[in-house]
Parts: sequence; structure tokens; C-alpha cells
Amino acid sequence: MAKQAKQEFVQHITPREENFSQWYTDVVKMADLMDYTPVRGCMAMKPYGNRIWELIREGMDKRFADTGHENVSLPMLIPESLLMKEAEHVEGFAPEVAWVTQGGNEVLPERLAIRPTSEVLFCTMFSQWVQSWRDLPLKYNQWCSVMRWEKTTRPFLRTAEFWWQEGHTVHATAEEAQEETLLMLEVYRAFIEDVLCIPLFTGQKSDKEKFAGARATYSVEAMMQDGKALQAGTTHNFGTNFTEPFEVRYQNKEGQLAYCHETSWGTSTRLIGAIIMAHGDERGLKLPPGVAPFQAVILPIAAHKGGVMETCEEAKTQLQAAGIRVKLDDRDHLSPGWKFNEWELKGVPLRLEIGPRDIEKGVATYMRRDTFEKGILPLNSLAEGVRALLEDITREMFSIANQFRLSRTKDVFSMAEMGEQVNVGYARSMWCGRRACEDQVKEAFSATSRNMPFDQTPIAPDCVVCGEAADKVMYWAKAY
Repeated sequence: MAKQAKQEFVQHITPREENFSQWYTDVVKMADLMDYTPVRGCMAMKPYGNRIWELIREGMDKRFADTGHENVSLPMLIPESLLMKEAEHVEGFAPEVAWVTQGGNEVLPERLAIRPTSEVLFCTMFSQWVQSWRDLPLKYNQWCSVMRWEKTTRPFLRTAEFWWQEGHTVHATAEEAQEETLLMLEVYRAFIEDVLCIPLFTGQKSDKEKFAGARATYSVEAMMQDGKALQAGTTHNFGTNFTEPFEVRYQNKEGQLAYCHETSWGTSTRLIGAIIMAHGDERGLKLPPGVAPFQAVILPIAAHKGGVMETCEEAKTQLQAAGIRVKLDDRDHLSPGWKFNEWELKGVPLRLEIGPRDIEKGVATYMRRDTFEKGILPLNSLAEGVRALLEDITREMFSIANQFRLSRTKDVFSMAEMGEQVNVGYARSMWCGRRACEDQVKEAFSATSRNMPFDQTPIAPDCVVCGEAADKVMYWAKAY
């Protein structure tokens, strides 16, 4: 049986340098994160992939609560007439909306949209929930799935239905709304960098790239190992663009009616794709400890010998008591080599081996997934040693990803330099602010503007595209 299992397991993962896209698909499938379903573009998240998403959700949800947000749940269906009330928003999403036209055996008198996002529903409810300045702010978040009928799909990165969180808030003043927009951008940055170990560029989107209906959109942009950009999260200041058509008003302290100022912000399961592409290798996943379903796996060596399984159980109990997510792999029909490969493929940060020789020495042998470094930890203080290693793995994973990002980011001062740089990573340049120049970069290099960093110290006097005077610093890249 063990021989048969080995034959099934040893499959080829396409090298990243050979075909990055195929490497990604190989890792997603072989790590058993998801499966395809009968509906085009819709995936089923399997237990391991779903647990990663749960840990992302738990970590982010705590940060949302710490900043004063509450979770709510709204319907998935939106009447067509309601969706049409905000024209710019509808125009932006129209090609991607999926419609329900029949209920049971009856044709519906009005089409119902499956939510591509929930601004119009939240505004409808806010118009009922907000009466006076005393009701403000309302700071809500929703965890749900949405549907956008994408033409080209890829697991986690771009699917027709995907899971996400969408925050929606209303405030009394424009200043409060802008403060909220930037606060949530920082919440995203801190979580993605500190927990997912992915370094980011943070800044404001161009008018061309902002969210439909927003006055301003901000983003956190990551770099994948093929040099392409991945938008990891966005925050939007809507001002009164939605609250005016939906009559979301409040009576201020002077007794006058005023429109609320609104924000929205979201991240999704594409963060799982970001983890894979920012950290993975030819052995499979490389998970940051903060979102690894198992932070350590214990593998008995010569499990049939006296004391081995007992010691492994004691080690598991010690780690669990310390709040460490641990798996004891006591499957007796698989060889240690098989297990080594499987848990490396699944990206478990730390492997602990315990055999007769280890027990004699009072230690466990460890192997780090991030660096493949091996060493020993005392059994009588295993939890402390494991925790220290997990913290070091987190720091090292971020450091490696950041060094890669820095090596693939370059200032450019001509279109020729731009064309070369966006093939390998991010280009930073001056930009005049004209959409025509953005369009020219996209047409010439299939690259887009990513965001304008908050540090707008000029690096040159002129726009890299048209050569005219420029006062905006912009990052450019090819993107997912």
C-alpha cells in the first residue's frame, strides 16, 4: 500500500522559470486546496484551502473589531431598479452581472442581480437606519461571496464566484470618511505584511483605475515571484456619490438635513493566491505561520519502538497547550519520506521528527519549510522553542519577499526603460496625470498604473510617457 501511495504522490510540479502559470495551477491542485465544479469559473474550496481562508478571516475580523467595526449580513439578490440608481456603478459592473430571471415556475416581474458588490444594498439600508447625527458613524462589515461573470478565471485569483469581506461605513463629514478610508488601508497593510509576510506598495489609484462610483480609491499592491503585480486590497472614499441618489441623510446638530459621506473597502480569497505566488517553490506551498492550518507537524520515526508514540503524544499536548496548531501524523501505512514530501507540499512551516535516538537525547529534530534549515529542540521546552522558530520564520519569509521586491523595482526615465522594467517587475516613474499616457503604457507594454505612493517626492521633472511637466510619482507593472 505504501508503494502504491508513493507512485501516486510523486508528480511533477512545473518549474516556475519554465511556466509560472502552470506551476501555480500545479501547486493549487497538488496541495489539495480546491477543486473545479460544474459551474464555469466557480471553485469548491477543500478543507485545507478553506482553513487558510478561515485563519485569514479570523485575523482580519479581529482587526476590524479593534477599529470599531461590526459584522452584518445582507441579501445576495439586488432588484434591477435598485442597481440602476447609481449610474456610474452600474456601468462599471454591467458586463459582469449575473441575473436571476425566474423563481420556481414563474418568470420574475423584475430581474434580480446576484450581488457583484453591495454598495446599493447598504445604502438602501443606511437610508432607513440613519436619522440624526447621533446615529453616526455606522461602521459595518460583511463576510460573504459575490459573483462577477469573468471571462477568464483562475483559482483564487479570479473566479466567477469568490469569497470576500466588504466593509461599508457612513460618516457625518468628508474628513471622517477620508480618515476611515486611510485607516482601513493601514489595517490591510499591517495584516498582509505582518501576518502573510507579503511586502506591499500602498497608495492612491489613478482616476482610470479607481472603483466605479468612487471619488478616490487606494490600494495595497503586492509583487509575485514572476514580477507581476497583484492588487491585494482596496479602500474607497465614495463621498456622497451613493448617499445622494439613495437619500442617505441625517439631521445635523443645527437641525438641518445633510448627506452622509460613505466608504467601502474589501479583500478576498485572492490573498490565498498571493501567498502561493509570493512564497511557494517547486516543492509546493510555503505558508506563513500566522495562516498555516498546522504550524508544526510531528512525525514519529520508528513508531513501533517503545516510547516513540507516547513521546509524540506528549509533545503534541505540550504544543496545543501553548496555542500552537499542531498535527501528529501517526499514519502507519506511509513511510517517513512520503510524509516529509506531503507536508512540504502543503507548506507546513515546521516539521518535528521524534525517534528513539531523539528520545535518548531528550530532543526533537526540526526542519524549517522556509529555509530547509535543520536543528534540534529540547523536548522539555518544546513549545518555547517552536514558538521562537515560528516567529523567526515569519520575519525571514517577509525579509526574503521584500528583498525580491526591491531587486525587481526600478526607477525609469524613458519609455524604453519602462518597457524593459515591466517585464521583470515594478517600474516607478513620473506621470503627468493624463489618461492618454496611461493608455499608451498599456497599449505598448500591457502594463497598468498600480498606485501613487504617499511619498510624492519627485524623481524627475517630466512625464515618462509624453515628456511634459509632471508632478505625480506612479508605480507601473503588468498585473493579475
